[in-house]
Amino acid sequence: MPKPSEAMWGGRFKAAAATRLRDYTESVSYDWQLYRHDIAGSIAHAKMLARISILSPHELDDIIEGLEKIRDEIDRGEFKWSTAREDVHMNIEAELTRRFPAGAKLHTGRSRNDQVATAMRLWLKDQIAENQQAIAGLQSALETWASRDFRVVIPGYTHMQRAQPVLLAHHLLAYVEMLERDYDRLADCAKRADVLPLGSGAIAGSTLPLDRQFVCKLLGFSRVSENSMDAVSDRDFIVEYNAACALLAVHISRLAEDLILWSTAEFHFIRIGDAYTTGSSLMPQKKNPDIAELARGKSGRVIGNLMALLTLLKGLPMTYNRDLQEDKERLFDTADTVQNTLLILAEMLDHVEVDQESCKRASSDPLLLATDLADWLVERGVPFRRAHHLVGAAVALAEQKKVPITQISLRDWKKISPEFDASALEVFSVEKALSARTIAGSPNTRLVKQQLTRWQKILATRKKERE
Repeated sequence: MPKPSEAMWGGRFKAAAATRLRDYTESVSYDWQLYRHDIAGSIAHAKMLARISILSPHELDDIIEGLEKIRDEIDRGEFKWSTAREDVHMNIEAELTRRFPAGAKLHTGRSRNDQVATAMRLWLKDQIAENQQAIAGLQSALETWASRDFRVVIPGYTHMQRAQPVLLAHHLLAYVEMLERDYDRLADCAKRADVLPLGSGAIAGSTLPLDRQFVCKLLGFSRVSENSMDAVSDRDFIVEYNAACALLAVHISRLAEDLILWSTAEFHFIRIGDAYTTGSSLMPQKKNPDIAELARGKSGRVIGNLMALLTLLKGLPMTYNRDLQEDKERLFDTADTVQNTLLILAEMLDHVEVDQESCKRASSDPLLLATDLADWLVERGVPFRRAHHLVGAAVALAEQKKVPITQISLRDWKKISPEFDASALEVFSVEKALSARTIAGSPNTRLVKQQLTRWQKILATRKKERE
């Protein structure tokens, strides 16, 4: 039986690998995370080899027993990883073979090329399920907050200037909608990952009668790959996952930016609980929204991982090239970053308090209803462009006189246009303005309540399905 260090490279090499080469090429320091999925793939492969009489029943039992014991030792943190064995696959196989001679037969009909591609697809399918659960958790936190402060009105902003009044709940549900698209994109990613590459070998399959459909069923894949060359070199599913996560991170960053702004003294719309903020090393009065700031900052990291993967792949010829080893750190980092951010943000939102007086003051600005006044003119037959101009003139006059637009005299209104009369001032009611917005998707109280009810049902169903 060859020593593990010899078995790694085979009889082609007369000299052992240089220490610096081993250190430079090892990946076990990070790909060990694939161990459960690598072992699951190996057990399925072993069962298939027994099915086609490559392994005896006794050898199969030894291999399964050995792999399960190794898996349990890794779970407990007792397994000794070796960089001399390069990666997770060689570490596990070498240790299995040391314990059970039948382990030397396990690699029959497969290459590390199709082996790692299988483990990564299995890992990613599980990871996507965890991400989706965390997304649903953040959606639930947003929905809970929206329900808790359902009656609160805030200014909606365009160009970071006050635009029109909206329910805070409507604003929060906008992020629920964004996150739902992220949820769906990850579901699509899972479909592309749900393909079994095992059986493709290094590049051209195998001369052995491997039963790929049997393995496919054991591992829970929906189908087997159709082209062996593509199967071992395809990393589209990883790029697609990173792309979906990059957009998810952008959405998280936008939410974080709103939370940061709202918590400033200038806005003072919200207060974040002390347990989810930090202080300053110099200024004792400070209370910083560091979780939101880090969430915003980490979006750049996730976007960078996507760019790294695209750059990695763009010049590679068919089929497997060692460059592909660089995909894992980008994948793992993106998955960890997004997952941890989703979890901490959801937790933090449960400890956000709204300053209702500040929100009321800000949303009471009558200029937020300037468009409603233009609509009032339109309902009286004034063309919108002219109505827009007339209301703009009224705003300019109010600024000139340094008074709110509601305090312009009726005489001045009439000077601007005879179409104005005393009833125009009835437009300046936030409650009326929200009630008047009855078209689908508007921040009308009744419509927003319907959306909250819809999301409560969707999220409750998902929670039940997970349980």
